[in-house]
Amino acid sequence: MLDNFARRVRARLDEARGASQQEALRQLLVQQELDRLRALPCHSDPRCLVRFGAKVYSQNDEDGILAEVFRRIGTTNQRFVEIGVEAGLENNTLALLFQGWSGVWVEGHPPYVNQIRKGFQRTIDSGALQVLEAYVNRETVDALIAGACDVPEIDLLSLDIDGNDLHVFEAIQCVRPRVVVMEYNAKFPPPIEYGLVYDPDYLWEGDDCFGASLTTLEARMRARGYRLVGCNLTGSNAFFVRHDLVAGKFLEPYTAEVHYQPARYHLSGFRAGHPPSYSALELRDR
Repeated sequence: MLDNFARRVRARLDEARGASQQEALRQLLVQQELDRLRALPCHSDPRCLVRFGAKVYSQNDEDGILAEVFRRIGTTNQRFVEIGVEAGLENNTLALLFQGWSGVWVEGHPPYVNQIRKGFQRTIDSGALQVLEAYVNRETVDALIAGACDVPEIDLLSLDIDGNDLHVFEAIQCVRPRVVVMEYNAKFPPPIEYGLVYDPDYLWEGDDCFGASLTTLEARMRARGYRLVGCNLTGSNAFFVRHDLVAGKFLEPYTAEVHYQPARYHLSGFRAGHPPSYSALELRDR
């Protein structure tokens, strides 16, 4: 009996060790591929943002790109609004909280909101982070943000709601972000124009019916006074800077043809050191 139990334990340990080794190999291959892509001649221009990509808490390499964007244009009030943050441990603004920024997270899934409020209680109590539980749509987003932001300009707006992103952004009038990060549908390369018809009750089903192509985003954002300055390597997010801030600082022309990155979702979710925790921000020595 004991021998059988010992064999089962050993088998499970071997299985876990094998899975760990496989994951380590996968992470290594992903990192090597990202390094290879960054080193391509098409990314060699020093104004190109791709080569600055790095991960702290973002899903992909958005943290590094944002750091470089703000290095070039500076910051004003270091305020952010991020819509769609899940449980709060993998998004585009958590790393900014470590750098003294403050802002608002909007998340519609109650279990995620509960995790955030429990995990980041000290940060919330300090006033650095405000958490709103809401599923946003075009009809409600402006009033929601207006109730949480007391300034007409913020440094960053990040939007990832897997569907009506562009429609929701276009409905925001109460603040004028200097930088906008928005998910795009990388299945549709330039010059394809694609945009989801607005439906306030839309829920993404994991297929290719979501968001907008980069060509569509570029044109619609240009009409709102923003210029496309880059995309991240996994083909997930596009970065826009307000037109009065871009001159000479980013790779031109500010077009989808220049900045498009194809869908490389297999490279998403790579690790950055140890797994993320709520404790890192809450228990740091200030």
